[in-house]
Amino acid sequence: MNYENEYKQKLVTAEEAVKIVKSGDWVDYGWAAATVIALDKALAARVNELHDVNLRGGILMWEPEVFKVSDGGKHFTWNSWHMSGIERKAIDKGIAYYSPIRYSELPRYYRESNTPLDVAFLQVSPMDKHGYFNFGPNASHMAAVCETAKKIVVEVNKNMPYCHGGFENVIHVSKVHMIVEGDNPPIAEMGGSSALSDVDIAVANLIVEEIPNGACLQLGIGGMPNAVGSLIAQSDLKDLGVHTEMYVDAFVDIYNAGKLNGSKKSIDRFRQTYAFGAGTKKLYDYINNNPELMNAPVDYTNDVRIISSIDNFMSINNCVEVDLFGQVNSESAGTKHISGAGGQLDFVLGAYLSKGGKSFICCSSTYKNKNGELKSRILPSLTEGSIVTDTRANVQYLVTEYGKVNLKGLSTWQRCEAIISIAHPNFRDELIKDAEKMKIWRKSNK
Repeated sequence: MNYENEYKQKLVTAEEAVKIVKSGDWVDYGWAAATVIALDKALAARVNELHDVNLRGGILMWEPEVFKVSDGGKHFTWNSWHMSGIERKAIDKGIAYYSPIRYSELPRYYRESNTPLDVAFLQVSPMDKHGYFNFGPNASHMAAVCETAKKIVVEVNKNMPYCHGGFENVIHVSKVHMIVEGDNPPIAEMGGSSALSDVDIAVANLIVEEIPNGACLQLGIGGMPNAVGSLIAQSDLKDLGVHTEMYVDAFVDIYNAGKLNGSKKSIDRFRQTYAFGAGTKKLYDYINNNPELMNAPVDYTNDVRIISSIDNFMSINNCVEVDLFGQVNSESAGTKHISGAGGQLDFVLGAYLSKGGKSFICCSSTYKNKNGELKSRILPSLTEGSIVTDTRANVQYLVTEYGKVNLKGLSTWQRCEAIISIAHPNFRDELIKDAEKMKIWRKSNK
């Protein structure tokens, strides 16, 4: 069947498409690299006609035009499922807000929520001969968005990678209300190769030695997980698999080094499974039309039951700070928002339930503040206002450049002692004094 006529009938300009947005509407804007561009520009041009339009998306990789309008907060709110640095800056402008949720819950939220979804905007790859638009490396929750939106507008970008999936990675032209052809900009890049610090390398070495042949990997975003990926690529490990929330450049390096084949995975054998991908052109070129890659909805990739069914699952993620009780904050600096809950807790739980699985939370032991003062990331208690991403009952391995400790099953004094042992030496005596005040330190262990 030829779908070209239907395509042509639905083809409109971005300016025409955004006329369907009304004041008070809830409008989804896509996700990560699939965030709309032409439609965003056209909607921003209507700023004086609109008020209280609620936009929703996450992991912005460029600043939308709606953020740049005068008195933007009166006309638009940006409600983020997971924040990037661009979105953090928009908080100070009074336009951006975080929506706390476990990332894995998004598809169900859309399908069961009473919050109306008036319009869905999203970037897609060109329509194929069967009438399908591909979500690119962003299956994530896009199918659920499209199922529940009153109106769907796709913005076609010829540069969007065509990403193979298991399910829920495409939308048919018959379900689309309008089609916009953008200017086909390059897909926005995130991260890329940067020199690894001595701390990154020290932490990565401590983790890589724990990974067996045939393990299945999940890497979070950031320097340390990528450092782990770089060292894995240089290691003697073999027959590794991938099942991850975010597909990052490090996986491409591991594959090119001959370490990845997915042969030992108990499900989705020989395929690298992920919810969304963001990285450099190297990544987009690699995943484009690559049948080994499997882009799946996030309620599959991040399902604790799915994760735990894969033997030797290795979960590797960053954090902002940790306290002497073992509580992990990966979302904020006090009340200052940084990112979001994402899927970290899902992978922490799932990896520990996996046969032979291990969960690693890593961080540098210290950082320097704006005044150049050295500060510890290991604290007596989390900074006031900080968010608990992983509770003390869930954390397994904690890793800094000074060592790694397994906190599972340890009593408060044992875990306190273990955590202080991998703190920066400059802060250990002070942490012991604080621990004594909190009654979680045994003097016999000094």
